[in-house]
Amino acid sequence: MSSELITELNKLSCLESVATELCAKLQYSKQRECSSFVECDDAVIKLLTENTKLKHRLAIIKQAISAEQKTVSEINFDSALLIMKHLESIFSQAIGLAYPEYSSTPVIIAAVNNVSSKFGDYQCNNAMALAKKMKENGINKSPRQIAEEIQSCCPTSPIIEKIEVAGAGFVNVFLSKTYAVRALTNLLRDGVSPPSVPKKRVLVDFSSPNIAKQMHVGHLRSTIIGESVCRLLEFLQHDVIRINHLGDWGTQFGMLIAHLEDRFPHFLTESPPIGDLQAFYKESKKRFDEDDDFKKRAYNHVVTLQAGDQKSIKAWQLICDVSRQEFQTIYKRLDVTIKERGESFYQSRMLSTVEFLQKKDLLELDDGRKIMWPNANKNGIPLTIVKSDGGFTYDTSDMAAIRHRIEEELANWLIYVVDSGQSTHFNLIFEAAKRCGILNPNEHRVDHVQFGVVLGEDGKKFKTRSGDTVKLSDLLDEGMNKSLKQLQERGRDQILSPKELSDAQEAIAYGCIKKAESSLKWGRSENTTPETNLPKRGSGTTLARVSEDKAVSKDQQTVHLLIPRPSDATGTREYRSYSEVASAEKYAVIPKVCTKALLSTKQLSPIQGAVKP
Repeated sequence: MSSELITELNKLSCLESVATELCAKLQYSKQRECSSFVECDDAVIKLLTENTKLKHRLAIIKQAISAEQKTVSEINFDSALLIMKHLESIFSQAIGLAYPEYSSTPVIIAAVNNVSSKFGDYQCNNAMALAKKMKENGINKSPRQIAEEIQSCCPTSPIIEKIEVAGAGFVNVFLSKTYAVRALTNLLRDGVSPPSVPKKRVLVDFSSPNIAKQMHVGHLRSTIIGESVCRLLEFLQHDVIRINHLGDWGTQFGMLIAHLEDRFPHFLTESPPIGDLQAFYKESKKRFDEDDDFKKRAYNHVVTLQAGDQKSIKAWQLICDVSRQEFQTIYKRLDVTIKERGESFYQSRMLSTVEFLQKKDLLELDDGRKIMWPNANKNGIPLTIVKSDGGFTYDTSDMAAIRHRIEEELANWLIYVVDSGQSTHFNLIFEAAKRCGILNPNEHRVDHVQFGVVLGEDGKKFKTRSGDTVKLSDLLDEGMNKSLKQLQERGRDQILSPKELSDAQEAIAYGCIKKAESSLKWGRSENTTPETNLPKRGSGTTLARVSEDKAVSKDQQTVHLLIPRPSDATGTREYRSYSEVASAEKYAVIPKVCTKALLSTKQLSPIQGAVKP
């Protein structure tokens, strides 16, 4: 029962009591022919009329309460599985019935981490806070007494097996195993229907490798988490824009163009055979560091490139095209879909953004550069919008990007999937965007989905400047080799066709790598198999552990299901995972949910364990 209905019901009950008492007095006065009440006939009639109206209102409210209670017991959870929302409704009613004066108290529901423990699946933790409030009002009740009264007022629910009070006043909720198994069976048979949520236009910025450098293992985490976030939001039927913010602009292109001119002087008419762009980059970097004349030419090419010189633009496009082909090969192997929109896209928009900020009088001169304070108090770190030489910075391009995404793309939810080392930068960008009016907190949502910084063997942030990195393609190849070995050891190559064996090999290799990489921040998840351990950088070893798999044929396709461990045979853990997917947007647990439910391969649907139709 909602708190509003409970409050209204209490008021009406009091008014009905007063009216009934007056009516009794009236009847008594008429029997005694008491003249003092005869003079009040008009007032009494008015009270009787009001009483009739109140009774009518009371009947309507009681009918609404009955319908709401019926809805609680008969609601179909198979489609949405919003466990947290349902439990909030259950305990909101219980608190309102047990303590009407505290009916507006927010319900505190927490998931119990260890599902197999004696403490159930969820806990309602309101008792202690209510005991404190009551004590302030002169009412002495222990949290356990309060918890017991809340428990006794809980309406029945098809998803709850039992509710117990434990300890000082914790109300433990045990999900119905029978209902969970039935719900999961329906999900696997019919698929998962998205819950009803307000639809948004969401832009997800992820992956973002640099042109002229091969993708390495450091790019894997953003790519996999970003893809998973997109799949989750698309499942929730949001309008999702996947953006690859490529590093395709900057001073490094000056040295690359200069080196291209020297190595392939006829590049304008003959396509240069750049087979290994990483080696090409290392050669140009070495010359840049050791040859002053080459460095001068490189800086000149930066100027001509930014000025739109056709020869420089042609050289830049050739270098970008080689990188795009390599990137696309990796994305295809990982089943990642993403739209390129590099830093170069925002060049013209950076000019208009500087003008926009200048008109708002938000730019200040500081040693020849133009800076912007993210807040009106001018404390913290300022953004450098224009350098002293007139050039732009990452601050400029990110301000231009967020403006374009909100004003031109019309996105009302922005998600940046970038390592935690960039958290300070993004906090400043978001704060500055709010200050200048680009970002309206009442209309727009922005999130930085952080993950741990990828470190090299030296314990420092993984970088590509030296060119000595573990290539992502090498890691994927190694995973394929290890998964094939595991399948052969189990004799799967003897019972599967070549196509089925290849599909299984990819599913295991890429699935293991995705699963392990995305789980590094939140700890290893134990509810599904197969699993893998990523290698230590440079070790050259991928340890893959593949469980006994089951393959079923559907529409002549082999589909490998992720089988729950025996300890989870009841299905309550998987049931909870689906509920978290459904409620991810409200409770802001996107990365955790993606780790649990959306790290799929081509053989699996976006939701873990469900077979693609």
